[in-house]
Amino acid sequence: MEKKSFAEGEWLYEIGPKNNFFSLNLKEVWHYRDLLMLFVKRDVVTVYKQTVLGPLWYLIQPLFTSIIFTLIFNNVAGISTGSVPPFLFNLAGITIWNYFTACLNETSDTFKKNANVFGKVYFPRIIMPLSIVISNLLKFGIQFLIFIAFYLYYVLNGTIVAPNKMVFLYPFLVILMGILGLGLGMFISSMVTKYRDLSFLVVFGVQLLMYGSAVMYPMALLQEKIPEYAWLVHYNPLAYIVEAARYLLLDMGTVSLSGILYTIGVTFLILTIGILSFNKTEKSFIDTV
Repeated sequence: MEKKSFAEGEWLYEIGPKNNFFSLNLKEVWHYRDLLMLFVKRDVVTVYKQTVLGPLWYLIQPLFTSIIFTLIFNNVAGISTGSVPPFLFNLAGITIWNYFTACLNETSDTFKKNANVFGKVYFPRIIMPLSIVISNLLKFGIQFLIFIAFYLYYVLNGTIVAPNKMVFLYPFLVILMGILGLGLGMFISSMVTKYRDLSFLVVFGVQLLMYGSAVMYPMALLQEKIPEYAWLVHYNPLAYIVEAARYLLLDMGTVSLSGILYTIGVTFLILTIGILSFNKTEKSFIDTV
């Protein structure tokens, strides 16, 4: 936003698109921080405001998913989780995976859902996807507390399970998941302005992606059973985050340092692409939405 004197023109302020193609515009985002928090509050309150069970959906979804995974993949398919209870194994992966899917699914419709607001009021557009990533931390926190509750239940009932000594790095994995969801979501939201049906493919694609992200099985199992297809998981940065999350929380499996470094590199590459496409679309999307 550029201020103009009355001698130069009719308007006191002139609002135009950013000149910098790659910019998070963090200074302006900080200036609008109250608006950011308002959108965060809105996202938390309105999602389940008119539902019967309300915030209980935060609890029901991971619990039922973990139960189904335990029955199908562990009891029927016979996937072993070692000394770790299968339900706890699945819940650890699902908890952090759900944070990614929530960020991705909700940010992928940023321009489409907020076209009316964007066309009337000026504020940094990136506030919208940022508010989604931040507000979903509350949902993640609730689901993580459920994981802790079952963790304590198993420990008190004599199950030998303990976190890894590096468990304090777990928040770093959550941040990586949030950045991945943000970057992919901003890129997809830019594409949705031109290709509307892409938003329907995202939900379907995320479901398929879950099976290639080692959410319900250890990465080593795929290498052992079907090594010719193991590359599908080994090139997936999400799989390394899920595997590392279980390693930190349950002290099972291994963590590949090269895999984590690869994940960090891919994460920030995706964020860069997301910002570039988001900033480009921001300038002209109102004509296509």
